[in-house]
Amino acid sequence: MSETPAGTPGTTAGPSGDALENLLAEGRRFPPSPEFAAQANAGPDLYADAAADRLGFWAARARELTWETPFTEVLDWSGAPRARWFADGRLNAAYNAVDRHVEAGLGDRVAIHWEGEPGDTRTLTYADLQREVSRAANALEALGVRTGDRVAIYLPLIPEAIVAMLACARIGAPHSVVFGGFSAEALHTRILDAEASLVITADGGYRRGAPSALKPAVDEALAHGDTPVRHVLVVRRTAQDVDWTPGRDVWWHEAVDGAADVHAPVAVEAEHPLFILYTSGTTGKPKGIFHTTGGYLTQAAYTHSVVFDLKPDTDVYWCTADVGWVTGHTYVAYGPLLNGATQVLYEGTPDTPHKGRWWELVQKYGVTILYTAPTAIRTFMKWGEDVPARFDLSSLRVLGSVGEPINPEAWIWYRRVIGGDRTPVVDTWWQTETGGIMISPLPGVTRAKPGSAQVPLPGVSAEVVNEAGEPVGNGRGGYLVLTEPWPGMLRGIWGDERRFADTYWSRFPGFYFAGDGAKKDDDGDVWLLGRVDDVMNVSGHRLSTTEIESALVSHPWVAEAAVVGASDETTGQAVVAFVILRADAVERADEPGEGSDVVASLRAHVVHEIGPIAKPRSILIVPELPKTRSGKIMRRLLRDVAEHRTVGDVTTLADTSVMDMISAGLHGSAAAPA
Repeated sequence: MSETPAGTPGTTAGPSGDALENLLAEGRRFPPSPEFAAQANAGPDLYADAAADRLGFWAARARELTWETPFTEVLDWSGAPRARWFADGRLNAAYNAVDRHVEAGLGDRVAIHWEGEPGDTRTLTYADLQREVSRAANALEALGVRTGDRVAIYLPLIPEAIVAMLACARIGAPHSVVFGGFSAEALHTRILDAEASLVITADGGYRRGAPSALKPAVDEALAHGDTPVRHVLVVRRTAQDVDWTPGRDVWWHEAVDGAADVHAPVAVEAEHPLFILYTSGTTGKPKGIFHTTGGYLTQAAYTHSVVFDLKPDTDVYWCTADVGWVTGHTYVAYGPLLNGATQVLYEGTPDTPHKGRWWELVQKYGVTILYTAPTAIRTFMKWGEDVPARFDLSSLRVLGSVGEPINPEAWIWYRRVIGGDRTPVVDTWWQTETGGIMISPLPGVTRAKPGSAQVPLPGVSAEVVNEAGEPVGNGRGGYLVLTEPWPGMLRGIWGDERRFADTYWSRFPGFYFAGDGAKKDDDGDVWLLGRVDDVMNVSGHRLSTTEIESALVSHPWVAEAAVVGASDETTGQAVVAFVILRADAVERADEPGEGSDVVASLRAHVVHEIGPIAKPRSILIVPELPKTRSGKIMRRLLRDVAEHRTVGDVTTLADTSVMDMISAGLHGSAAAPA
């Protein structure tokens, strides 16, 4: 996903050659059973309704929410590429996710079954959630947070993470959730860019059987002294000792537990920002994608209902994503609660305390809908079928996949082993920027095709186009674009309108370019082929090659670095770095036993600068990097090396001998991920 030659989108990032043709020749089909189709939320008529009146279709979906001031205008596209959906309406996200269910007599329904990694549990009903969110909203206001202020959230996957997000939404303060695995430096850049006035964190969380600290990263991030943060609200989760700054730091239990449990939600305009979420960009600086309230909630509720066929009275839903990613925003914090669902949250990892932990939870809570990533599925495949076989998974009725394309064999294994050879599998394509699912089978309608996201959802307009922006025919490849505005679309990059236009709207004027290559098969179904820019997809998480390169070059030993994404059977892609050392570090790398220390030090440096998720699988010490005459690094050739392929055409290099030097002069070697 790092770099693709012009005119051949996705061929270096996704399947290529015979592998691609084998995928597109996939002949297995899995239609819904008559029984499933008969009770499904979505039928074939949904496509016809959306095609007949697209704006009327979205307006009807929006009116399923509760509006304090009903909207009269559906879409204003006059300021393209900035859309305004339902702009004259007013509503509150937390009211829609919580209060209206309590008012409808559903206060006793379980909203969240939470399980901590050590095995501690909490159950929150919708009435409980209303009280907790109200207390937190009152506490935030007491700390000086006002409508429009930004709040950074840096928490493990505990109920307080959901409560904090909803409390921000309740007072109209956009939240910016930062994944707890990101480093202090990554946290600092996000706090600074969003100009957050308050940070909500915890002393730590549990990870693989041990407490993992979070508060020290916040302290380090704020030590720069250049942010407007006035207070740090700290949840006591692990009882670890933490440093304390009097006047700034406040314990959650002291501020929230004693606050009033009644709070009037603040109705905001539909276009009021709901949250900012940072995602990797090709320039290295993370992009603050921001979403607004009315359109985002509309798409979250609609897609969650129809893609997963949710029956809120009977289903138990589990999306395994962390709220630090967009999947955890739309399909944990908002979509399920908007629809009055009962869901499972789990703090820990799939293999702690044992490799059957997820299946144990499916059995314990009677999970009916499971939404997870292909990386997890491929890991389970490696662990063997005997692990899930020890648990009763018969409650499952819909399975979902998210984060990256799922290969057909993993799809089949997921359906057969986890779904008992009977459950629909919905392979979903969407992005942080789209806000919600855009391309996916509908489980009660689609004859599912393993490995393909298949067709745009009703109301969504997507196309595969060539270099000239013209639609390609069936059996042809090109670039995936979205051709019409949609309610959940990003409204910009926080504080950088020019970058928003240049990044998403300049390549194909009038179309949103997703950055992914795609191909249509002979049926017209869409197959995603991977990124066509310098962004990798590691375990479903987007990482910028430039950001990792910048982290490496900031190390005093490194003169230059290039990073590529190499195929990995478990994570989809893995980070591989090629590094040129400064002269004083070369001798160290040449000394027996020292080379591995160099590699280990550089890997640790990347973890410190960005976080463990960006840790390179391999760092290769090289004498030169392959560059064109204009100085551009040919990452395509480095990927050939990283994936142990025959090196491709080198005629465009300024020095064609460089690849020979790389092959002959490697000092580093792969280091197993910690």
